[in-house]
Amino acid sequence: MTCLLKNSLSSCGADTRVCRVETRLDAFSGVMSVQRQASRRVSTRQAGGLRHIGQTVYLAVALCSAQHGAAAILDLVRTTDLPGIEGDLDHLAIDTAGQRLFVAAEDNGTLRVISLKTGKLERTVKGLKTPHSILYLPEQSELYVTDGSKAVQVLDSNTFAVKKTIATTPGADSIGVDSKHHLLYAVTGGKDVAMTRSALSEIDTKSARLVKELPIDAAHVEAMALEESGPRLFVNITDKNYLAVIDRGTGKIAAQWRIAEARQNAPIAFDEPRQRLFVVCRDPGILVILDSKSGRSLASFPTGARADEVIFDPTHHRVYVAAGEGKIYPYDEVDADHFKPLPPIPSATGAKTALLSPDGSRLYVSVSPGDGKTGAKVLTYAVN
Repeated sequence: MTCLLKNSLSSCGADTRVCRVETRLDAFSGVMSVQRQASRRVSTRQAGGLRHIGQTVYLAVALCSAQHGAAAILDLVRTTDLPGIEGDLDHLAIDTAGQRLFVAAEDNGTLRVISLKTGKLERTVKGLKTPHSILYLPEQSELYVTDGSKAVQVLDSNTFAVKKTIATTPGADSIGVDSKHHLLYAVTGGKDVAMTRSALSEIDTKSARLVKELPIDAAHVEAMALEESGPRLFVNITDKNYLAVIDRGTGKIAAQWRIAEARQNAPIAFDEPRQRLFVVCRDPGILVILDSKSGRSLASFPTGARADEVIFDPTHHRVYVAAGEGKIYPYDEVDADHFKPLPPIPSATGAKTALLSPDGSRLYVSVSPGDGKTGAKVLTYAVN
């Protein structure tokens, strides 16, 4: 971090003050250590003012470091209130060309549409049961919404009228998308709909029809990550504590990778070029990094409580964990084998689902009012 102090300290006759500092923030204690580094150039007409200059520069450095240490990664630039919502919000989707953000209000039975130009709530779409995940297809002007009922809803993305209802096993929730082959995979069944087994429902998004369903012997199945260069789908089997590797071609489970570091593996993200999977466990909060070729555990780090989203940022080579405790936990991917936890960034209680814009410039985090007294919101962060 570089702080430039120009034409200040006029009482000392100083022309230019340049101070370069390096800050190191302990990722979990929040303690900042400031080390003055490199050179300090001081030009003054009054030799007696040197002590005052040095003290003032030191104070300015400390202030600059305190103000900008955490903001170097994410800057909160906007907060959008979503009135009339109680309980949980779930996942988000973005319409980049139309500058719209879609938010699933899970416990409210609505879809909220936010203008990214103004940052204001643009529309409330009613008539859903328990919306969880959203797929936006701009070329078809459609939204696919898993709404926890006995079907996946297909909406016109302009009028929001229901175009088609695709019957599935009840309880459609988390999704994975195979854009190349126009396929949507949805987790269905399970404990939320009083079922002891789950299923993976495969839907053709060109014809809006159910292709097949793969039974899964588990009552709690969470997020998935899809391999674009191959046939594999990685699915968190949460109550059995393993990651299922599913062959999309055969529709069979090819492998089961045990997660040994913690329990309740739920969110997942994928850096496919470097073949790294990022799995977040909730009991306790642990980020586990796996080799996607073998399932071998490479590293693990403490993370926040009540996380419902982990995002890999390929632009900045970072991982973000949105934790409902009220913090975002970032990690640097130095290379394929080295990772570094960064200082947690304050968000809000209940801020546990998130979406990164396709260009990596904005991180949108939804705040569920059921976890706190903040009200439903979407926080927009500039990514640096």
